[in-house]
Amino acid sequence: MTDVDVKQCCARLYESELVSRLLGDSFHPGGAALTKRLGAVVRLTADTRVVDVAAGRGTSAFVLADRFGCHVTGIDLSAQNLARAAADAAILPQAKWLTFAVGDAERLPFADASADAIVCECAFCTFTDKSSAAREFARVLRPGGRIGISDVTRAQDLDDAFKDLASWIACIAGAMPASGYAQWLTESGFRDVAIEEHNGALLEMVNEIGKRLFAAHLLDGLGKIDIPGVDFQAAQRLTRQALDAVRGGRLGYAIIAATKP
Repeated sequence: MTDVDVKQCCARLYESELVSRLLGDSFHPGGAALTKRLGAVVRLTADTRVVDVAAGRGTSAFVLADRFGCHVTGIDLSAQNLARAAADAAILPQAKWLTFAVGDAERLPFADASADAIVCECAFCTFTDKSSAAREFARVLRPGGRIGISDVTRAQDLDDAFKDLASWIACIAGAMPASGYAQWLTESGFRDVAIEEHNGALLEMVNEIGKRLFAAHLLDGLGKIDIPGVDFQAAQRLTRQALDAVRGGRLGYAIIAATKP
């Protein structure tokens, strides 16, 4: 499977009804509270121009614009998700601060030094070319600009059972130790890299997914919903494995922030 195939598969999945049922409005651990924390870590203000990479349906962009009064441009590969984000943004008081555009993290559609901050929540680990994405972050940020990534972290010895496409989309197979994310940023020229652990947010999310997955499987069996092409048993098995890994300290979640010199 090519890099393009993986990207398109991820984008289509995050458009799906199943993901909405399992994750609700927020597609990352910690929800709005952790998004606000990320905004504080990258020092957002009302004067900040922010790029939200892999913005999805705009949930994080809405939170940041509301909390900090900053201008947020969200980019994502899914035109469908961005159309929904733009429609939802249009009725918000913060509408004038929110814009959305289709774009690839590895080829950001922005001029050099055009952003004050970049945020990327629970998506960097799914990028097939992390080096290119990190270099693009550095290119687009102005000197002194801040990057903030929140993402799944993993131990070096995580079981090979996670290394398939399903777990890649679930933000596991492409994850790395927090120090690995820090290294990508450092090698792209960022400085003052800081790491905050938020493992409890991941544990809470995986628990919630397990409950919702069980409910979806039950409703599907009763004919109350129709979600074709879903292997509920495999999904439940992966969820149980993820839960055991989080409890055992082999999976976690962290914010990694840095500054462009």
